[in-house]
Amino acid sequence: MTHGDIDIIGKNVKDMYGTFMGKVIGTITDIDGSIQSVGVDCGSQGLQQIQYEQLVVQGNVVIFIPKWRLDSQRLLREKQLTLRRLKALIDIVSENDDMKADAEIIHEKYKSKLASLDEAERQIKAKLEERLTELDEQLKSAKMLLFDAKVQYKSNEISDNTFETVKTCSAELIGHVTSETAEISNVKRRIADLDAEVLNITAPPQKPLQESAVSYLGNSESRQIQSILPEAPTEPVTYSSAVPFTAESLPIPEPPKQVKTATSNNEDDWLARMEAQ
Repeated sequence: MTHGDIDIIGKNVKDMYGTFMGKVIGTITDIDGSIQSVGVDCGSQGLQQIQYEQLVVQGNVVIFIPKWRLDSQRLLREKQLTLRRLKALIDIVSENDDMKADAEIIHEKYKSKLASLDEAERQIKAKLEERLTELDEQLKSAKMLLFDAKVQYKSNEISDNTFETVKTCSAELIGHVTSETAEISNVKRRIADLDAEVLNITAPPQKPLQESAVSYLGNSESRQIQSILPEAPTEPVTYSSAVPFTAESLPIPEPPKQVKTATSNNEDDWLARMEAQ
């Protein structure tokens, strides 16, 4: 065993919030002597193999760091660094356009890096949601135990000291759950902010609003003009069989009918006399 193995063996293991987890009883090392995992006796839960990177030695205590926290911190660190380099590359090209061809290869490299981080991000988000579900169940259980202790205390089943102990332990557990839940929410918010920055820096530039409006008006006016103009005939008109235009071809109007009016006998006699003369 190396000196580091001797320092960690036999020490108590606690989580980030001070809750006792177990005791280190041994380590598993690689061929080069580096520690791969640590065996922790967790009592009724049995022997747990924990990755060495998840443990931090602080004096006589070994602190356990959750896997989701290490993975999310690694993701945030790599994504922030990639974004900073992309922004620096864009600034360099904007200052010197001659370097655009040389910078294109590096630009694609960083974009590929961001794409490769997307899969890791999806896995981390799934782990965060799973952990939030576990914490919610723990919170419900702690509140149930505290409420049941109140009922037992009111029915004189437990003493004052026992009830105070239950309240203290329940409050500590609820505080741990609340703190971890808030930390996970903070990590999710930071990941969402980075996603927005990535979208902003990789999205194609949008047209200004004024240019978009002008182009839209121009297209609409052209569509209106096209709708007003008559459509050209699809087939030519032939006049080979057309009837020639002559006066005989026009219809002859019929003369107006004369309306006979009834006359009296005196008027007929007067006309006869005038004709006789």
